[in-house]
Amino acid sequence: MSESTIGIIMNGVSGSMGYRQHLVRSVLAIQEQGGVALSDGTRVQVEPLLVGRDETKLAELAERHGLQHYTTDLDAALADDRWQVYADFLVTKARASALRRAIAAGKAIYTEKPTAETFEEALELARLAEAAGVKNGVVHDKLYLPGLRKLRRLIDSGFFGRILSVRGEFGYWVFEGDWTPAQRPSWNYRAADGGGIIIDMFPHWSYVLEYLFGRVESVYARAVTEIPERVDEQGRRYRATADDAAYAVFDLAGGVTAQINSSWTTRVNRDELVEFQVDGTLGSAVVGLFGCRIQPRTLTPRPTWNPDVPDTHDYAADWHEVPEVDAFENGFKAQWEEFIRHVVEDAPFPYDLLSGARGVLLAEKGMESDRSGSRVEVPPVTLDTLHEHAASRSGGDPR
Repeated sequence: MSESTIGIIMNGVSGSMGYRQHLVRSVLAIQEQGGVALSDGTRVQVEPLLVGRDETKLAELAERHGLQHYTTDLDAALADDRWQVYADFLVTKARASALRRAIAAGKAIYTEKPTAETFEEALELARLAEAAGVKNGVVHDKLYLPGLRKLRRLIDSGFFGRILSVRGEFGYWVFEGDWTPAQRPSWNYRAADGGGIIIDMFPHWSYVLEYLFGRVESVYARAVTEIPERVDEQGRRYRATADDAAYAVFDLAGGVTAQINSSWTTRVNRDELVEFQVDGTLGSAVVGLFGCRIQPRTLTPRPTWNPDVPDTHDYAADWHEVPEVDAFENGFKAQWEEFIRHVVEDAPFPYDLLSGARGVLLAEKGMESDRSGSRVEVPPVTLDTLHEHAASRSGGDPR
């Protein structure tokens, strides 16, 4: 490949997320537009290598999209200098092992989350990447949603004044699989296979809260398996052993309180599948994937509690939609472009494996809180944490 092309190993691309968001809507979309624009005015093109266990599926995907490169041999791909980036969309249980091999091969790393099944393993991956000097990034897709990007602008503008609290609602009804097929793979509901809504969603809440409002300092969580039996892809009944709903309160640095409900056992009665309400001294906002409605202090109504008289006030009319002043692209694609610039010209990219480790830690602390029934502290995870971790493993100070 020429210097103007970057080769990307895409492992697990036959899965729904890897295929739809990362291959079709990101890498192939970047390829179609002529690559990624760099700061010097040149462009770098992308070339994917599809990797998976089923050669028939890979061949079908390659033919469908006119791609030349696919293989079931990950080690051979990692040994080939044509491919500079390793991208991972595998199931959680298989991810850490593959990432270790890619780091050892000197590839730049771009991965879905959670980055590992345990914090110890996630931290070790971050340490290995730092020691190897490989650039690395973790998908933080929700920060790139149009709604949250509008929210970021509101925060930066001072719209809220002092932010007081954040309330989040995420989820929908995932069918049990008997009379209607489930919308999520069955492994999501088996703890032994890495399933569970805490390990799936708390890594998201970790970066959303950290990069918008403040680092999570403590968590109080309740995890529940609401549906004890489900039906898998082959029509077989199985016992659901992983949590399918979680209710949590997070204390953030700076004094903000966040509470987020995550559930695959709730029926949607909101505008979008995820919504956050942010309340501040000078204004509030309700934000989803795309929409962002605000109510400033000067336009806040004066409700009066009177349970004896029907309230005819239209509270929804008191909120105002933030206008679309920019055309937001697919969030996954936007982050891919930032990561490619990071690899090619060292552009800033804060969402690394250390950030991914903080997400896994928050999931672990959430599960600890559920087991103990108490609020649990979440210690900071920084580069110093990496060095302390390395020192504890080597018996000395690696610095």
